[in-house]
Amino acid sequence: MPSDDVQDLGGQAFGVYVHWPFCLSKCPYCDFNSHVRHVAVDEPRFLRAFVTEIETTAKRTPGRTVSSIFLGGGTPSLMQPQTVGTILDTIGKHWKVAPDVEVTLEANPSSVEAMRFRGYRAAGVNRVSIGVQSLEDGALKALGRLHNAREALDAVAIARTTFPRYSFDLIYARPGQTPASWKPELERALSEAGEHLSLYQLTIEPDTPFHTLHAGGKLVVPDEDTARDLFDVTQEICTRAGLPAYEISNHARPGAECRHNLVYWRTHEYAGIGPGAHGRLDIEGQRHATATERRPEAWVMRVESDGHGIVTDEELLREERADEFLLMGLRLAEGVDLNRYSAIAGKPLDPLQIKMLSELGFIETDASGRLRVTQAGFPVLDAVVADLAA
Repeated sequence: MPSDDVQDLGGQAFGVYVHWPFCLSKCPYCDFNSHVRHVAVDEPRFLRAFVTEIETTAKRTPGRTVSSIFLGGGTPSLMQPQTVGTILDTIGKHWKVAPDVEVTLEANPSSVEAMRFRGYRAAGVNRVSIGVQSLEDGALKALGRLHNAREALDAVAIARTTFPRYSFDLIYARPGQTPASWKPELERALSEAGEHLSLYQLTIEPDTPFHTLHAGGKLVVPDEDTARDLFDVTQEICTRAGLPAYEISNHARPGAECRHNLVYWRTHEYAGIGPGAHGRLDIEGQRHATATERRPEAWVMRVESDGHGIVTDEELLREERADEFLLMGLRLAEGVDLNRYSAIAGKPLDPLQIKMLSELGFIETDASGRLRVTQAGFPVLDAVVADLAA
């Protein structure tokens, strides 16, 4: 497991996130900034806006070296490979790009999108993350997915032969799921996985169809004890397969972690490009939290008018930065550097809180000054962070 020393990423880590906001359909569990359009999206117009916003953002952050690029969504694999290529070329034109830059594109496993994989590889993508979500057709239908398990496995096979690195996602703790039913599905996934697997417990998010169904008693998810059993089984099986959790929902062979997501979790600097994208930029010694207009067409008009779609640009207070450092960093198995926390916050964490949570078995510290959440603490991570930050 690499440490959070920025030298591990070739100097100060700097990521670029690009958000493509469109999907063919809206999944009933999804609360991301994704939109369905029943007429063709004006892709050239959106591309021009991406190019403009990258140019404007680069002027605010000169001298950076891009260590990772992530094209997320929405469904970025709905973009033409030429569009992706132009976005990547624009990033390379306005920032220096590390020779070993990680370039990830999120993709759905439909046959049409998988056929574009070679085009994305030629454009410069070297890592793909596929939204498989389940290897059971019934579960995929219940989750509102448009593909079946066979299509998903076919897409994974194409990714395996096309990209140097690939990953895929599964959702567990689904309605009616038990550890006994989850185990063979997970083991099958591990047999198809390369170096990385993302495994998310289903959460009922506000303002989603699943939230309405759940509130009306029409959608029943596993209870707390079963969800904990599912989590424990997941950790056990993945660790045994050589893909231990490096973050609460992400598993990888040592050295194969998603470098872009580590930028977030280690609270390094990143630019957010596109509708609803968030960023963390260091400008004149201050950490800025940025967010762009969420509505795609409104974002385009803002960029065409102002050169960017930013609607929020706030300087974070020292306390806010410290809280974010804890909230993000304690998701990682490596934990956080207590000295770095003290440098950000201007004060150390309360030793009495550390002692209490350590005695409860939720956290541990080591001789090098790192604090991490234990296996017992991860299911109650939010409460642990709240106690430490109090």
